[in-house]
Amino acid sequence: MKLKCLADDFQVEEQISPLPPRGPFALYTLTKVSLGTPEAIEAILHKWNLSREQVAYAGLKDRHARTRQFITIKGGPSRGLREANLELNYVGQAARPVHAKDITFNRFAIVLRDLADDELSAILRALDLISRDGLPNYFDSQRFGSVGISGQFIAKPWCLGDYERALWLALAEDNVHDRPEDREQKRILRELWGQWPECQAALAHSHRRTIVTYLADKPGEFKRALTFVPHDMRSIYLAAFQSDLWNRALAALLQSACPPESLKNMRIGPRELPFFTALVDAQRLQLRSAVLPLPSARLHVEEGQVKQLLDRVLAEEGMELRQVRLKFPRDTYFSKGERSALFLPQAASAEGGDDELYRGRRKVTLRFNLTRGSYATILVKRIAGEGLAEEQDASAENV
Repeated sequence: MKLKCLADDFQVEEQISPLPPRGPFALYTLTKVSLGTPEAIEAILHKWNLSREQVAYAGLKDRHARTRQFITIKGGPSRGLREANLELNYVGQAARPVHAKDITFNRFAIVLRDLADDELSAILRALDLISRDGLPNYFDSQRFGSVGISGQFIAKPWCLGDYERALWLALAEDNVHDRPEDREQKRILRELWGQWPECQAALAHSHRRTIVTYLADKPGEFKRALTFVPHDMRSIYLAAFQSDLWNRALAALLQSACPPESLKNMRIGPRELPFFTALVDAQRLQLRSAVLPLPSARLHVEEGQVKQLLDRVLAEEGMELRQVRLKFPRDTYFSKGERSALFLPQAASAEGGDDELYRGRRKVTLRFNLTRGSYATILVKRIAGEGLAEEQDASAENV
């Protein structure tokens, strides 16, 4: 069973609420193929000589896919753009930039290939169960691409005031998603860590070299050196740790609501987490109504099951909820909000057929809509199980 054999095998189309019209922000649809959202934005910035602050987008979309999403550019031109692997089409003017909250849902069309007849039948049965019971609303592996080979989250030592460890994880630890040039720069950092002038001379120009240059002048100032990490990267580090804590709280909730024989573990990022095979009426009612807050020190939780779940997960980290915060810098903080325990795909359908890429085998095209924040790859993992082979993309998520 294979996923993402072709770019068109994974298609995502973002839908948004209408933005207030007639303003200084040009609104565009961005269609891209085999390209991540950040890379597409960088190409647009370079072509039109724009600053990063002018551009806003609602969500990250998969690299290994054909996707369509909306972006706004303050003062952007009223024309389109064609570049390799991307097309930008002008829609009109808006009074404000687009934001994640504007997304109403994402529409998916996903092809699974190289199936035997019994695998195709099993997929159709699984989709029926999912349409009835829903799925655990886990943050999927895309959320955890910043986690290196140690499995340690950068934000944890940062929260605990171990600024050197946080900086080392962010700058020097190997990551399976590293590009060759990044891998070499990290090797230099590991070998010369603490020898800042020598490290500075050996590194190429990047944010890493900027940080090392600062440390060469002010050795030991790891706390302030972290402010030179790009802000969007700092936010990614916090989101990864917070999402892992939330996933583990949901896993504990499922384990308390469902008998062990009805649960099966699957890998989500750095964890093996439980999925249910089917729910009875009482479980379905309990879990569909369950909402879990995103853990952070800003959260005030009353005594009860939710607090017990969060306390249990944080105790495993040797932490308390009050410690899920950054004391420095003040411009980087954990998100506040809540998330439903389950998600239910809408307008779900499946169409089987002969696979033109794998002679004598079958394929199935899955179509469904998901609200903002839920991951299509969670649905695919539940349907396909351990037999799935796919290209991993740790830099994108559908929001």
